[in-house]
Amino acid sequence: MPANLPPQYYKAEEEFKNAKTLPEKIAALEVMMAIMPHHKGTDKLRAELNRKMSLLKEQMEAGAKGKHVSLFSVERQGAAQVLLIGPPNTGKSSILAHLTAATPLIADYPYTTTQPEVGMMPYEDIQIQIVDLPPMGGDVRKLPFYNLLRTADALILVADATGAPDADVRLVMEELAAGKVYAAPADGADLPIGSVVKKMLIILNRCDMADVSAAQRTVRAAVSETIRVIPASALHGTGLEELRHELYRVADIIRVYTKMPGKKPDLHAPYVLPAGSTVMELARSIHRDFAEGLRYARIWGSGKFDGQRVHHDHVLEDRDVIELHL
Repeated sequence: MPANLPPQYYKAEEEFKNAKTLPEKIAALEVMMAIMPHHKGTDKLRAELNRKMSLLKEQMEAGAKGKHVSLFSVERQGAAQVLLIGPPNTGKSSILAHLTAATPLIADYPYTTTQPEVGMMPYEDIQIQIVDLPPMGGDVRKLPFYNLLRTADALILVADATGAPDADVRLVMEELAAGKVYAAPADGADLPIGSVVKKMLIILNRCDMADVSAAQRTVRAAVSETIRVIPASALHGTGLEELRHELYRVADIIRVYTKMPGKKPDLHAPYVLPAGSTVMELARSIHRDFAEGLRYARIWGSGKFDGQRVHHDHVLEDRDVIELHL
């Protein structure tokens, strides 16, 4: 089967060939892999690009040995990694403390957060990693911060409803654009080579002390209508339960449970996959042998009926139960 690669892929490939530094090569590879279609014709090419990516990252790590470890390096944990971003004194640390068991320093003065603060947010049967980043203000151009923004699953922009929330939002969007990071939806054809598009949610904090409707209108004038804006109060806990559900939604993931023939499903340890994943992608995530030997699957959930036999390309939905037959 031919690869049928789009013109944007070849532009990114040219960027990769001309890249002089490891970070530039990694950024171009990320774009190539994001643009590449998912079908049998690209399996071999995708495997080759994955191999190149692994080698480049090994070189980066080898070059970093013996040097100062970046404060902006955060090991991914849980089902997804979501970043809290925003200007100083918008209440990001308070939101982190409410959603997780983390105990960040919280104070009235700006720039209290000087390095990433990490917490794990329980959501039903999974954990989502929340990372509170230091306030925006130019550091996005530094490679480690830039890479963290590029690799996270979603961004949560926190604005102050009592101040000028539209200015907060515009400041953050400008800083993100400086690192070639854009909020979805974004027209990929108009973005510079090496750009990434991230899911985003906006939290209007301190809504208990402001005219929420007015604050929402000003923010709406600054961003796309498709970006969800949630009023909240970290001080009183208002809106934070809704926020938990929205964080799961914006992470764009699904939970899939497996079962053995004739046995009950294991509903305690779901496989977490990107939304839109197929039966074959589930099999690959379990083990390569499962993907190579997969004959068919039976599904409980998104099938027309329980136990329906489905093909490899069946798109899974949240909370599906799958029985793989090898």
